[in-house]
Amino acid sequence: MKKRKITKKIVLNIFFIVCCFIALLPILYAFSVSFNTSNSLVDSDFSFIPKDFTIKNYIAVIMDKPLILWFKNSSILAVSTLFFSLGVAIPAAYAFSRHRFKGRKTILNTLIMLNAFPAILSMFAIYRLLSPLGLINTKLGLIIVYIGTMAIFALWNLKGYFDTVPIGIEEAARIDGASDFIIAKSIMIPLAKPSIIVTAVMILIYVWNEYIYAITFLTGADNYTLAAGLYSLQATETSGNWPIFAAASLMVSLPVLIMFLFAQKHMVSGLTVGGMKG
Repeated sequence: MKKRKITKKIVLNIFFIVCCFIALLPILYAFSVSFNTSNSLVDSDFSFIPKDFTIKNYIAVIMDKPLILWFKNSSILAVSTLFFSLGVAIPAAYAFSRHRFKGRKTILNTLIMLNAFPAILSMFAIYRLLSPLGLINTKLGLIIVYIGTMAIFALWNLKGYFDTVPIGIEEAARIDGASDFIIAKSIMIPLAKPSIIVTAVMILIYVWNEYIYAITFLTGADNYTLAAGLYSLQATETSGNWPIFAAASLMVSLPVLIMFLFAQKHMVSGLTVGGMKG
């Protein structure tokens, strides 16, 4: 039995290693193309180690392309959306988790139904709402759209986590004379830290990679986000430069990778516990 268990573990580990390698193939491919001098994706003698190695593509992305401006635009949108989404979602999630009031389930179900619609279906309605307010082609308008989308996601994810916290902890704090505000600030929010961190990472990744709203409500190269800017680099197959596109794509992915590295210890607990009762 012991040998059988060891064999199963070895086979399972090999299987997951192979899966990881397959998942990494597109990244390795893009990495190889980004250091290549040839503007082609498929060659008969292609190898993951470029024969004509160069770093000029990365220099061109930084010096010749407005990547820094696109990075700034995406950062403003991401940080603003994160701040306001969590600012709304944390107290709302705590209220929906701990208090029972008339219409509670109806509101929750309505919110999740609204969030279930594909973005493309709501595009016209959002445009009609933002246009009279003069919010088309402004960062504020896009931030409002992102907040409306991600606040619902954050509310449900955090509510699921608050549901797992025993109510006896709050009752003990009330016996000691703690107010509701102190309980939420000093007890519940610190306990929900893993879920808050994971939710924050998911919000940042969504805004960082979002394309449909960004390309619709922000026009002009100066207003491009990173997703829209990357598409503009490879808008046509004839005029695009694949090595520069690959280099820019990898550079754009670095902030997301860094976020995951810092938040990885909270990822499992924050996602599983928050999703169990969501």
